[in-house]
Amino acid sequence: MSEPVIKCQNVYKIFGANAEKMLKDSNGNVDAKTFQENGCIVGVNNASFEVSKGEMLVVMGLSGSGKSTLLRCISRLTDATGGKIFIEGQDLLQLNNKDLIDLRRNKMGMVFQSFALLPHKTVVENIAFPLQIKGVKTEDSISKAMDMVKLVGLDGRENYFPRELSGGQQQRVGIARSLAVEPDIWFLDEPFSALDPLIRKEMQDEFLRLQDKLQKTIMFITHDFDEALKLADRIAIMKDGIIEQLDTPANIVLNPATEYVRKFTEEVPREKVLLIEDVMDKTKDNLGNVRVSKDEIIENVAEKILTQEKSVAVVDNNNNIIGSINPAKIINTVFGGRKNNN
Repeated sequence: MSEPVIKCQNVYKIFGANAEKMLKDSNGNVDAKTFQENGCIVGVNNASFEVSKGEMLVVMGLSGSGKSTLLRCISRLTDATGGKIFIEGQDLLQLNNKDLIDLRRNKMGMVFQSFALLPHKTVVENIAFPLQIKGVKTEDSISKAMDMVKLVGLDGRENYFPRELSGGQQQRVGIARSLAVEPDIWFLDEPFSALDPLIRKEMQDEFLRLQDKLQKTIMFITHDFDEALKLADRIAIMKDGIIEQLDTPANIVLNPATEYVRKFTEEVPREKVLLIEDVMDKTKDNLGNVRVSKDEIIENVAEKILTQEKSVAVVDNNNNIIGSINPAKIINTVFGGRKNNN
């Protein structure tokens, strides 16, 4: 198995004058309340995880859960108080300033909630700007920026100024600008949260299209569970600086690890999230003539299954039967996990 692109081992970020001493004295058993009574705020508490090449890990939690602080530690915009962080095997916390700047310029792309576009520069100039900082010739940087303009669907607007663009278009410029340097690792901190719901959905679809094409290694921060479910290969749910659960969207919905995660997931419309493969049985007995793909979202095929008297065959990409699903399983999956409000 290849080495993870991002690896965190027992990462802590504690704010306050006594932070390092208190962490050392605690032997890693950090109690946020005790630290707070001693003038320290716990931002990240003992985070350990890995992100594989081409994976999208979505980190989510409510405001103050530590998700943005974690991202800032991994990009070393903030120095972790304890633990180890490796980027492609390099010990991030041991890098000097020059190596860190090189790593950020050549390996990392960042997109934040605020678009931070330069108001006096056009779309194409904004996108070309980080390339010019790297020393790329003006002509080459503009050529590359135009490629990015097309990639994010802003053709015809390359000479507009930011004030002439909608919020969604400005966000696309921010995404194009961070992609222009061809980062291997992409950090996005609530990039769509300032957008209205319709534009936000469009941006999520656009983002999935880009990722399908580019296969970046991504850490994406959000407080929106629906967004996390739509985008993530895996989701990390944080509370008070602690990663409560890190798992696939399906496992988080079906098998919440803590009461906090269960509350997060109880209102999720399971039929919109889970695939047939997530809930099928391995048995292949008493099958009717109907077949459904393992990769179908339950919502898309629920009606077809519910009208059958026998179990429905579940098939893989080669049309081989790999399991079955019956109408009772669909009903139980969709309604069984919901809170009974009657």
